Amino acid sequence: MAQTVGDYFWERLHQWGVRRIFGYPGDGINGLLGALDRAGDKFEFVQVRHEEMAAFMAAAHAKFTGELGVCLATSGPGASHLLTGLYDARLDHMPVLAIAGQQARSAVGAHYQQELDLVSMFKDVAGAFTGYATVPAQVRHLTDRAVRIAMGERRVTALVFPNDLQDLPMEQPPRKHGAVFSGVGWSPPRVVPQAGDLHRAAEVLNAGGKVAMLVGAGAKGATDAVIALADRLGAGCAKALLGKDVLPDDLDWVTGSIGLLGTEPSWKLMQQCDTLLMLGSGFPYSEFLPEEGQARGVQVDLDPGMLSIRYPMEVPLCGDIAATIEALLPLLEQKTDTGWRDAIATWNRDWQDTLHDRAHAKADRINPQRVFTELSPRLPDHAILTSDSGSCANWYARDVKMRRGMMGSLSGGLASMGAAVPYAIAAKFAHPQRPVIALVGDGAMQMNNMAELITIQKYWRRWADPRLIVMVLNNEDLNQVTWEQRVQEGNPKFEATQTLPDLPYHKFAELIGLEGIYCDDPERVGSAWDRALAAQRPVVLEMKTDPNVPPLPPHITLDQAKAFLSLVTKGDPEQGSMLRNTARQVLSGILPGD
Repeated sequence: MAQTVGDYFWERLHQWGVRRIFGYPGDGINGLLGALDRAGDKFEFVQVRHEEMAAFMAAAHAKFTGELGVCLATSGPGASHLLTGLYDARLDHMPVLAIAGQQARSAVGAHYQQELDLVSMFKDVAGAFTGYATVPAQVRHLTDRAVRIAMGERRVTALVFPNDLQDLPMEQPPRKHGAVFSGVGWSPPRVVPQAGDLHRAAEVLNAGGKVAMLVGAGAKGATDAVIALADRLGAGCAKALLGKDVLPDDLDWVTGSIGLLGTEPSWKLMQQCDTLLMLGSGFPYSEFLPEEGQARGVQVDLDPGMLSIRYPMEVPLCGDIAATIEALLPLLEQKTDTGWRDAIATWNRDWQDTLHDRAHAKADRINPQRVFTELSPRLPDHAILTSDSGSCANWYARDVKMRRGMMGSLSGGLASMGAAVPYAIAAKFAHPQRPVIALVGDGAMQMNNMAELITIQKYWRRWADPRLIVMVLNNEDLNQVTWEQRVQEGNPKFEATQTLPDLPYHKFAELIGLEGIYCDDPERVGSAWDRALAAQRPVVLEMKTDPNVPPLPPHITLDQAKAFLSLVTKGDPEQGSMLRNTARQVLSGILPGD
C-alpha cells in the first residue's frame, strides 16, 4: 500500500519525538485516524470525553514534561471545542500543536456542513503559525514549521487537514521553483545577557539592603541556581502561582504565594523591600508589587515581551534563568547582614500560626482550609498536584506546602475552570509512577470534570502507581465569584447564579468503578486523606465544606472593607453564617477555637 498523507504525517511527528496524542475522533479526521492505527505502537492515543479536555491535557503534558503537547480533533465543532484549552496553553507559554480536520477541498467556501474558516478561527490562539494543507507536498514543511515554531517560541501552532487530502498518496516536493525542502530538528539555545547588562544588574543588586525576589514558571528547572542566588543576596522570595513548585516551602526565607491568593509574608516582603528581582514571572497584579519608585528593579525573562511590563525595571535582562544566574553570581557580593532574612523568618512563623488557627476555626460542616492543611503533611514524595480555578485555588496557594521534587500546576494566565482533572490525567500519563492529586471545586466538577472521570476509569490500569485522587469541595456554591460579588461589588450573594445542585460525587465514582469517599466531619478529614492515599485505584474524595468561610486576602484594602460593610446593610441570603465565619477568620489568632 502506498504511503498516504496521513501515514507520512504521523511518521514525521514521530521523527520529531512526539509519542502521545490527546483527542477525539470524527469523520473530518478519519484518514488521519486510519493512519494512526497503522502506525501501531509508535503512539499512545488518549481518548478524551470532550475536545476541550484534549487541549487542556496537551497543555498540561507540555507543563509536566517540557515536551510538545499534541491534541487532535475533527472539523467544525471538534476544532472549535479545542479553543479554551489552546488559550490556556498560549497564555502560559506552552508549546502545543493542534491538529484539526476540515471538509473536502472542493466543498470549502460552499457553506458546507461543519465547514468553519479554521485558519481565521485559529489565527489568534495559534497566531505563531497555522498551516492549511491543500496538496501532499506541503505536509512536510507545514509539519516541520508547526513543531519547530511551537517549541522554539513556546507557542500554540495549528495544522488543518481537509478530509479528502488525508488518504491521498504522499508526494514529496518536486525539485523546482516554488518547492521547499524542510528538515527535522531543534535544540533550545542558551541565552545569556550581554556582559555590560549583567554588570549593571549586579550593581543594582549589590546596592540593595532588602532584596525581594519573585519567581515564576520560567524558573522551573533552576531551583539550585535560584537558591544560590537568594543566599548570595540574603533575599526573601515570593512565588507566583505557576512557580509554586520552583522552591520548597521549608526554606524560612520563602514566603509562599503572592497576590490575592497569596500570603501575608509575601505582601510584607514586597511592601518593605528596597530592591526587586523578578525571575521568569509574568505575575499580572502590579498592586501586590512594590510601589513605583520604592524599589530598584532587575528582571530576567526569556521572552522580551514580558520584560518591564509589571514594574518599571532599571535593568531588564533577556535570558534563560539558570544560565543568567550562573553568569551573574560571580559579580555579586555576599550579603552578611541577616536582619532582613531574620524578619522574613519571623513573618513566616507567625503566618503559619495564623493559617493553623484559620483552618481550625469552627465552621458549618468542614472548614475548607482544613482539607488542605491536613493534606499538606501527608503528601507523598514526588506527588504531582493540580488545582482548578475558584476558591480551591486560594487554599492550594496558601495551605499546601511544596517539598523538593514535587510538581504542581493549574490554568494560570487564562484561569479557566475545568482544567484540574484533565491536567491530572495528563500528569498521570506523563509520570505513571507518581501519585497525582487534583483539587477541584464542585462548579468545575459539574462543568466538565465529572465526564473525565470516565477517562480515568478507562485508562487507570495502565499506570504503575494507581493513585489518582480527585478531591471535590462540595459547598453547593460557585464560591469564588460569590465572595467577589460580596467583597468587590458590595452585593449580596445572587442565588440564581451562584447556587449549585448538590450531587453525590463519590457515588458517581463508585458507579463507574472508581473508589468513592465522603467526608462531612472536620475531625475525620485526615483519616479520609489517609484512606484515599492508600487506595489501590483512583479515588473521588468528596469533602462537604462550608461556602461561607471567606478567602481573606493578605491585605484588606479600604475599598474592600467599605464594600463588605455596605453588603451588611443590604442583607445576604446567608448573612448569619457569613458574618460568623468572617469574624472567626479575622479573630482566629486572638480567639482560637471560637
